[in-house]
Formats: sequence, C-alpha cells, structure tokens
Amino acid sequence: MRPRIVQADGQIGFYWVTSNGVPATLPDLVIDDDEPERLVATHLEALDDALIIAAARFGELLGGGRLPDAVDRNELVALHRCLDLLVRDYASAANICGTVPDLRAGKIIGTATLFSIRARFPVGLLGPAPLDGELDEPSLGVISGFGEMTPADPDKPWKGGRWVLRSESGERYPLTLSTMLFDSSGVNKDAARREHRDAIQACVVGATADDADPFAVACALDWLLYDWLMAHREDPDSAAIQIPKGHDSDAEMIVSAACASVRTRARFDPGLSMPIPTD
Repeated sequence: MRPRIVQADGQIGFYWVTSNGVPATLPDLVIDDDEPERLVATHLEALDDALIIAAARFGELLGGGRLPDAVDRNELVALHRCLDLLVRDYASAANICGTVPDLRAGKIIGTATLFSIRARFPVGLLGPAPLDGELDEPSLGVISGFGEMTPADPDKPWKGGRWVLRSESGERYPLTLSTMLFDSSGVNKDAARREHRDAIQACVVGATADDADPFAVACALDWLLYDWLMAHREDPDSAAIQIPKGHDSDAEMIVSAACASVRTRARFDPGLSMPIPTD
C-alpha cells in the first residue's frame, strides 16, 4: 500500500497517513517515496477539492454575508489553520522534489490563501495593514492624484508597504491594487503589478532578517497577498484566482509568499506549530 489521504465526511480539509495508517506530513512522505511528484500532485488535487467543499460550507461567512456565532468562530479558526498547514506542506514538498509551481498550483494555493485570510478576518486574527493609522480618510467622490507603492519603512522591507494615493494637495489616501488596475485612469498596469510583486518578494526575503519582527512581517505579507489576490480573481463574486497570460512566474511567487506567511505566523500562533492537521 502507498500513503493515502484521509478526508472523512464533515472533516475540514484532509491529512496524510503512511501505508500503515500513521498520520504524516507530505514533506516527510516525499523524502523516501519512489514517486514523490505523484504525491505532490495528489495533495494539490485534494486541496482543490477541499476548497470546493469549504466554499459550499463557509461561503457566506467568508464572503461577509453573515457574522459568525461561537460555533462558526471555532470552525473558521480550524479552517484557516488547516488550509495554512496544507499550503505550507505543499510548498515544502514541492521544494524537496524540485517541482516548480505551475499555473494550476499558483491558482489553487492562491485561492487557499485567500480563504485563510477571509477566515481569519471575522474572528480577529488579522493584524493591521502597513501604514494603518497614518493615512487620510477619503471623502465621497472622485479623488485625483498619483498612486504610489509606499513602503512602511524603506530601511526595513519586511514591514511591507501598500498602495497610496497622493493627492495634488498633499493628502495621502489608502489605495488598492484592484483600484489601480480596474478603476483608475492613466495607470501602467504592468508596472503596477511589477511593483506589487517586488514588494511581496522583498518582504519574503526580509522575513529572515535578524531584526525582523514576526508579527509585523505576517501583517505585511497578509496585506500584500490579500491585495494581490483580490485583484487577480476571475470575477468580483469569485475566490478563484487567475494568473494573466505571460505571467507564469506569478505562481511561484504566490506559493513562496503564502508559505512564508504561514511559517512566520507559526512563530506566534501555537495552532500552526502542529505538524499534522488531523481535525
């Protein structure tokens, strides 16, 4: 017998067991397996199925259609932790096998990451976005100005950054990548995407710096990833992520950043230190 996936009715997500039925992580399994790439592909397929089930079960909560009660809150915490661990294990196992995430992997991992962020939002497990409390409040109506990717601290890239609209009179207003790409005029969209990618990658690299604060890194990565993923959905009512033609390397960036987010949060969230999501 080969290692197999366990995904019972009503279970959030899934987990792996060895041929003897002992729970195990995917990275541990691929090390000694004769066909490790097959296990990685199976994991990705199962994660895609788990996301479909999660969307049907938690869609109203993830989309903000209703507020969670006590039971919902516990299930949302379980959902985000399970998805985070499955994302981390995919990224780690792919790295062990030397597998470069393809477009499909980027889309699935991106959707799983978006689900995790949306699951954490209503239960208060998201920290502040970069520059929160430092920007002006916009008034109703059209605001003219220039969009800028603004770092929280130029000397500390692990603190991330965000898009800011600098008005002609000097005010700075919060902005999103979606607004830049779809609701603004005069925007070089390729340049905007490139700047956003650079900010994500700089945050991932900076996360291992000696002076990097794990909580600040996690907040920065969560916001940058969330802003990116929301701007790359198939449509406004969907959580399915799309990757534009000719931008295949976005898949590897998404997987790398999502894994870095999980590993960083595991430093202060005991629930992400559990090696196997069996619940």
